[in-house]
Amino acid sequence: MHRRHKAGAAEHRRDCAAHGAPPAASHSETRSFFNFSQLVLSAGQLRPPPALKHSKVTYFEVEILDVQSKKQICIVDKVPPSSTLLDVKHKFHKACPQWYPSRVGLQLERNGPYLKDSISIQSLAVSSIITLYFTDLGQQVSWTTFFLTEYSGPLLIYLLFYVRLSTIYDQVESVRNFRHPVVHLACFCHCLHYTRHLLETLFVHKLSEGHTPLKNMIKGCAFYWGFTSWIAYYINHPRYTPPSFGHRQVVFAALAFLMCEAGNHFINVALAQQNHSGFKGCFPGPTYNPFTWLFLLVSCPNYTYEVGSWISFTVMTQTLPVGIFAFLMVIQMCLWARKKHKLYLKRFYPEVRRKAAMIPIIF
Repeated sequence: MHRRHKAGAAEHRRDCAAHGAPPAASHSETRSFFNFSQLVLSAGQLRPPPALKHSKVTYFEVEILDVQSKKQICIVDKVPPSSTLLDVKHKFHKACPQWYPSRVGLQLERNGPYLKDSISIQSLAVSSIITLYFTDLGQQVSWTTFFLTEYSGPLLIYLLFYVRLSTIYDQVESVRNFRHPVVHLACFCHCLHYTRHLLETLFVHKLSEGHTPLKNMIKGCAFYWGFTSWIAYYINHPRYTPPSFGHRQVVFAALAFLMCEAGNHFINVALAQQNHSGFKGCFPGPTYNPFTWLFLLVSCPNYTYEVGSWISFTVMTQTLPVGIFAFLMVIQMCLWARKKHKLYLKRFYPEVRRKAAMIPIIF
């Protein structure tokens, strides 16, 4: 019986091989597969990816107090650390709509300077609560509006006097008296000066996005518009007398005026190119343009050329109002040049220390 069973098993294996079926796995092969399965199951599940740890963001609270009474106006809460002071002003404007951002002045101390809009809130924080003092800066205008209004007025006012309106001069006397060529030349130079200022304001200067009080614009317009009316009235008057030295004086002064205007323009272009390129680590130096060589002597050559223009205009027209205006411009430009020269000394000391501020040797 046992032999028949073995013979039957052998015949069964031969039949499977004849029909193309694979032979049955041996006992050792089955044991190996079972061990491998047990090993995989005992390894457990794959380790899950580590969970992302969310960093804790600390929000600040900005308490805004009135600078005079020290009373609390409002609290701006949930201010992210990456926020700037301008963001706080916008949130403050939502809470108090009567004060728009450009009108808000914020200080860390009551007698301290106004903080810039670009400053980070995190740099001001000592704790989670920041206390700032509020000052109403009054009605504000942008710097572009400020300069366009200040310079467009003299341009239009001078032309009104140049055409000799009957409401300003006697019409009979205006027709009778002959106009000296210097009157036409003065009108051209005056219009050229303020047209250059207007074009540079629009296309050359990179004005900040800040604002200035409206009262400052009113003061500037009163100064420039008032002096322009006084100057234009005398130069375009029918009884105006030409300069003492005649044609030579006019031509010499007119050439000096045009050179100063060209120099002022090229200096402003050089300063604007430095600001636009972003290379503010060195003091602007002279280039191949001869008008920029004044950088070798002074740190503010644009003010030097501005003063030179008005002194030349005074010599060309030989009138007292222009002389007074030129004298005041010299004083103002000297003050601005000294202030800017001090800033240059802090930033570019080795390059600026041997230069004058505006006029070589003197200032």
